[in-house]
Amino acid sequence: MTVRDETVEVSDNRLRLHVKIAGNGPPLLFFHPLAGPAWPPLLDRLAERHTVYAPEHPGTSPGDPQAIGEVQTFWELLLSYEELVGKLGLDRPAALGQSFGGMVAADLAASFPRLFSRLVLLSPLGLWRDDAPIPLMEMVSGPPAEVPKYLYAHPGSEAAQAAQAMPDDPAQQAKAIAQATWNVGCTTKFAWPIADHGLGRRLHRVCVPTLIVWGREDALVPVEYAKEFGSRIAGSRVEVLDDCGHVVHADQPERAWAAISSFLAG
Repeated sequence: MTVRDETVEVSDNRLRLHVKIAGNGPPLLFFHPLAGPAWPPLLDRLAERHTVYAPEHPGTSPGDPQAIGEVQTFWELLLSYEELVGKLGLDRPAALGQSFGGMVAADLAASFPRLFSRLVLLSPLGLWRDDAPIPLMEMVSGPPAEVPKYLYAHPGSEAAQAAQAMPDDPAQQAKAIAQATWNVGCTTKFAWPIADHGLGRRLHRVCVPTLIVWGREDALVPVEYAKEFGSRIAGSRVEVLDDCGHVVHADQPERAWAAISSFLAG
């Protein structure tokens, strides 16, 4: 799969957004999780049926770390992505967001109800219930070795290990660790200490077909939030996958793909 890079200027040309693009077919936007840009196997499969556009959160693109300084608020982040869709020439693309990216995609759909044609949310952040706390602070501030237990039902699985793999070269390892740390700093600017920007008061505005996919054993965002999102988005479909953690397409790739692909095929 050939993945190309494109840079688009938004926010009165103050901000450059880096976008990875691959595939052929109806357009689909992918919003990545807290850890920053990646191209998981799920995107390869999607690119067989769609032209996938994967914007990188400001500051997480290698070589452009200070871009995060041009985005002062979460609302400014949403405005920059809404402008990006227009500058890419996309007419109501589908959108898929994972975790932090799910929060972004959901709020874009609520704030700009005609922006997308369909919406897929994979274990999104964005809501808060006192009876179902989200241990985001514990994960981000804790030892890196403990991060997988929050993300995967089986941290030792091949998929989980591949997602967490580091380069063999020690020098490249140091660069990868530094980049990953910076990425989380950039994304948690809008998720710390609680990723709640009032989305719950706007979700009723989402008016496109919506699929919500959750892992029953999600240790980061408890499965109770699947019902919470589903009840707030009229007509949405909720799929809860057994034996599955936060990263549903890693823990249950085939079942997640079946749900996502059939929904997008519409």
